[in-house]
Amino acid sequence: MRTYADAGAEAGRHWRATITAAQAGDRQALDELVAGWLPLVYNIVGRALNGHADVDDVVQETMLRAVGSLGSLRDPDSFRSWLVAIAMRQIRDRARRRTATRLDESTAPEGAADFAELTVLRLQLEGQRREVAEAVRWLDDEDRQLLSLWWLEVAGELTRRELAAAVGISRQHAAVRVQRVKERLEVSRGIVRALDGACPDLREVTARFSGRPDSVWRKRLARHIRGCGYCGDTRENVVPAERLLVGIALVPVPVGFTLSLGLGGKSAVAAAGSASVGWSAKVLGALTKPAVAMTAGATLAAGGVYVAVQTPDDPPPRTAAVPTAASTTAEPPRPPAPAASPSASPSPSPSPSATKKKAVYGSVVDAVDTAPDPDTTPGALPHRPESGITSTGGAHAVMNHRGDAVTLSGQGYVLVRWQISPQYRAGRLVPPAWTGLEGRLFHVASGGGRRMDDPTSATDTTATGMGSAATGYAVLPAGTQQMWQNEYFYVDGSVTLTVNERGADYGVSVFPSTWDAVEKDILTGPPAGAGRYGLVRDTGGDDTPVPQYVTRDTPADPATVPQASRVPA
Repeated sequence: MRTYADAGAEAGRHWRATITAAQAGDRQALDELVAGWLPLVYNIVGRALNGHADVDDVVQETMLRAVGSLGSLRDPDSFRSWLVAIAMRQIRDRARRRTATRLDESTAPEGAADFAELTVLRLQLEGQRREVAEAVRWLDDEDRQLLSLWWLEVAGELTRRELAAAVGISRQHAAVRVQRVKERLEVSRGIVRALDGACPDLREVTARFSGRPDSVWRKRLARHIRGCGYCGDTRENVVPAERLLVGIALVPVPVGFTLSLGLGGKSAVAAAGSASVGWSAKVLGALTKPAVAMTAGATLAAGGVYVAVQTPDDPPPRTAAVPTAASTTAEPPRPPAPAASPSASPSPSPSPSATKKKAVYGSVVDAVDTAPDPDTTPGALPHRPESGITSTGGAHAVMNHRGDAVTLSGQGYVLVRWQISPQYRAGRLVPPAWTGLEGRLFHVASGGGRRMDDPTSATDTTATGMGSAATGYAVLPAGTQQMWQNEYFYVDGSVTLTVNERGADYGVSVFPSTWDAVEKDILTGPPAGAGRYGLVRDTGGDDTPVPQYVTRDTPADPATVPQASRVPA
């Protein structure tokens, strides 16, 4: 059986092939390379400079140098660390060029949002995650540079080896420096927390504070917090920053961001004097062809100009294709969701449980159905054979971040329990995927006492399991079956469930279960305090639904599993 690690290795081979093709002058491969890595570079530079007006220039120079020197890269496996090192050199060079000018937000265009603000707004961060993002403002330039790498290390986009190489120090020295930055970050988090509070003494201390963070005010406010019973009294459990940042998405490249990589002028001249002159000539010719190629979130137009094209009214964007530390692969664009019906009041498709047409296994998928009446008891649940299920996550696997996965093997029932957290990040929800299926997988019942779009508050009429008017909502792609609190599946063989979380925060818990437990759950209804009875989807035959997002393949990125999948018998 192929494992998730095998998929990562295969993805790595695919990505190496893309780099090799780009080195050979393949414009489409170069397009994918630039579009895939631009968000990573943008996040490193943006956070290191905290959204300074020079961010675009430094990103531009980094990508230009990387494209111009790509032919000299001998080992495609080292591309990420090589690119990050180029970005850090450009950041340091920019600092040296501007030593005579104070480098802070005062030089940014009026009304421009710093990177901390962009992080909070674009990723919809709340609570302590927002606190961490805003605390970055209080760090010095050198600390922000290192933190821009450590942030991505914790988020799974870089390794410690790559962090150390980019800074030009040993891994042992990097560990010491990272620890110091983390300590200063925690002090800064305390400042953000205190400024959000209502300490009367702090208001007096900050009477002359301009609102622009700097080291002088950081030290002054830290002294106040250490000696203040009000500001130093942290009643809320403070979660370490590294736990808050695990799996967090990259800040999307802003709409309208333009990256000109025409390799013209001095860059082309410099390339001509290098060993990569042949490659540069090929790429220059490819980039100047009158062609347009669409990529994940960007357009490559004639002359080698990349422009972010997502409109402000689009759903919250997912991260562009950036290989993670685990897989070293680019994320291909997700297949488009099925178009909504043009009817003003589309009629819901019939419930899969009501579908009587006999079909071969794998040809039936979940349809978009409406919730049954809360007081309607479910039909009989067929009892399928149970020899037992083993799970790589144990008896209770909790998956909260993108890339978390659990492999289920055997014959029996499985519970997938949903927890949506729109208070941390609301937006388009990218559902999990079932991959590497060997045997059969059925979606047999839904329970938990409620669907996720059922009301959850007696005081807030807008609140459901998907969010509220105050926090925002997790939004399913068009054509996706609404999940219930508990979803039950039957496995006969083996399959891997992978969390694809980005646009919205959610977690799933996976439990091997039994027929008795499923029946007890779905028969617990309003008389027992539940919101509704459950729903039986299993007909006992091969016309039982299979999940959406299921495949017998093990793709490099499980998010590429087509919606409304059909698997061969």
